[in-house]
Amino acid sequence: MPMIEQLTALEILDSRGRPTVSAACRFTSGVTASASVPSGASTGSAEAFELRDRDPSRYGGLGCRRAVENINREINEALRGMQFETQQQLDEALIALDGTPNKSRLGANAILAVSLSFARASSIEQRTPLYTYFAQLLAKPQAESLPRLTVNLFSGGKHAGGQVEVQDVLVVPRSAKTIDESLAVVYAIYQSAFAIAQKRYGIRMLRADEGGLAPPFENVDVMLQQSVEAIERAKLKPRADVALAVDVASSHFYENQEYVIAGKPLSSSAMIDLIEAWVRRFPIISIEDGLSQDDWDNWPKLRGWIGDCALVIGDDFLCTNPARIERAIETKSANALLLKVNQIGTLTEAARANELARNAGWSVVASARSGETEDDWLADLAVGWGADYIKVGSITQSDRLAKYNRLLAIEGQTGWPLAESATPAGHRRAGS
Repeated sequence: MPMIEQLTALEILDSRGRPTVSAACRFTSGVTASASVPSGASTGSAEAFELRDRDPSRYGGLGCRRAVENINREINEALRGMQFETQQQLDEALIALDGTPNKSRLGANAILAVSLSFARASSIEQRTPLYTYFAQLLAKPQAESLPRLTVNLFSGGKHAGGQVEVQDVLVVPRSAKTIDESLAVVYAIYQSAFAIAQKRYGIRMLRADEGGLAPPFENVDVMLQQSVEAIERAKLKPRADVALAVDVASSHFYENQEYVIAGKPLSSSAMIDLIEAWVRRFPIISIEDGLSQDDWDNWPKLRGWIGDCALVIGDDFLCTNPARIERAIETKSANALLLKVNQIGTLTEAARANELARNAGWSVVASARSGETEDDWLADLAVGWGADYIKVGSITQSDRLAKYNRLLAIEGQTGWPLAESATPAGHRRAGS
């Protein structure tokens, strides 16, 4: 049973140059491990509270010194010398120490950094891979498969310059047999997309927060059409070889109970019709946050209309929050969870969210955030928890590549196959 000797923390910078938190956990055995936490740009209202300094003279108020101090002082003083037999015991102690419903006193960024560093130290103590340690947090055997990739190709919304409302269009290699082959496929498509966009727009190509290309598309339909063109130019077959996943992030253009696209207000029904048209016209296998996080009455309608031919994924809508997931299961509002550990704040609570989704027959997509670090724990989490897909970002930044390279390493060590390509039962085309 490991005993904590010391917890320390440091403010570091994420992939956007904004502060985040790195924590180190040292056991009395001498084992020491560190972990850093990501931060999102597209954030749900129900996310656990990310503690920032709010000092406008430093990083525009985004500093994390208060969260770091909470680890170095209060959390360290409360937990050092204590033994925790399980991850759940550690996480429950952190939740109780904070004492708020959303971790706003100590900060979810502080709490998660400790939760993750304890997990990594425990895996070292047990002489087991991190993905195996993560698997032990679930009440089921290790899933001996690797997640399929969903990789950012084009970006708009909050991840780019808002040139189109939709936040991301991602490519999903379907016929690839390995992580290695999947990345080669993505590379070919990315290069094709770059060439198409550069020829069409004749400008130096800009990249979004997660590395996706961000040309000045005329509208969302053009964004989707050029995604298909990039697949075809790479000599691959849309849908059969490579499908598309769309992160709509619609909460960001939801105003006064209407969705505003290209300056035109749409009712919820009209928004569902638009999404259905996209799914019918393009090889889309998943729609993420197709409706606003507050549009509860209409999520069941969205799932009812496209949910047998595309995954209806909740991100801001669900916030990896067990209470919201339970409500969505009861109301049949989604059929897939975008799992982001920092949305809820501890590994134990995220594991609970994962299990709720799985028990409901949902698919799970393990996801990074727009503000990432070179820490690669997400790859181990996705493997350990048997995620159907992993959503990391594009293939152009070290913070993203760290996760892909870790997946390559796990693939080389285990020889495990990719997970079956998760799609809803029936495969009926929308509108048919």
